[in-house]
Amino acid sequence: MSVRDVAERPPGQVFGRVTLVLGKWLVATVVVVFGAATVGFIALQLLPGDPVDWLLGPSMTASPTLRAQVRADFGFDRPVFEQYLSYLSMVAHGDLGRSYQLQQPVATLIADQLRPTVELAVTALLLALVIALVAAVGTAGRRPRLREAVSTAELVLTSAPQFWVGILLLTVFSFQLRLFPVAGAQTPAALVLPAVTLALSIAGVLSQVLREALEAALTQPFVVTARARGLSLAAVRLRHALRHAAAPVLTLTGWMTGTLLGGVVPVEIVFGRPGIGALVLQAVTSRDMPVVMGVILLSAVVFVVISTLVDLLHLALDPRIRTNGD
Repeated sequence: MSVRDVAERPPGQVFGRVTLVLGKWLVATVVVVFGAATVGFIALQLLPGDPVDWLLGPSMTASPTLRAQVRADFGFDRPVFEQYLSYLSMVAHGDLGRSYQLQQPVATLIADQLRPTVELAVTALLLALVIALVAAVGTAGRRPRLREAVSTAELVLTSAPQFWVGILLLTVFSFQLRLFPVAGAQTPAALVLPAVTLALSIAGVLSQVLREALEAALTQPFVVTARARGLSLAAVRLRHALRHAAAPVLTLTGWMTGTLLGGVVPVEIVFGRPGIGALVLQAVTSRDMPVVMGVILLSAVVFVVISTLVDLLHLALDPRIRTNGD
């Protein structure tokens, strides 16, 4: 059965596959959020120290009466299992609790800091995809010296710590050449260096995977057929081989996008940008655990959503998956 035959199957089969993917997404969301909430709650219970001290702060002294009142107000005097069920009920109703230190709803704090982080993550991902595409298509099956030089550069960029790359870019382009702002997020120019810092390490991994997949695709018989029809080698790479090589890169891109939320933390700190990274650092430093657990839940939901989008893109790329589920 050819790919063309499969692509001509009735639309009802495609709808069924999409419905199945969305159903799996719904189940996965519930399971992952439940697991993340449970792990976060257990980690909170295992932390040393009295949570009342976290609320009052290390420099504040309080009478035993006030400490007992705070403990009762936040439910710390109840059995642990009862606290766990109460927390799950809050999460199920979309309530992530209140920050111990800032005394604001965690959902509000995250929403206020989400936009700068999303801007940085999306820009870095798009930049990484462009760099990887150019590097892989330009060197796949080419001269060995060029390929080895580019592969070595990719390995160095992938291995280098992101904060070190960020400091290097700051030194050259901000302090020496004065082309970009040193810190902040007030202008689009302030987004350039943080996005490049994040994108370089991601592009190194993506380009290596894409190059291997392209070189494997270029050995397939369809390449000979396409060349026999008069297509240039560049056209064969871009119109045929790239589509065959896209599946592993798509899966890897989805996984790396899910990890970007953690990767932005050191980059936002180095460049002094607002965002989820700065919020997490402040929460960890002050042991503001509701905020930390809220970010953990956000990361879990983002990971599930991206995995579902990757599955749907696989359906669009490969018609055989729509009917066979392979």
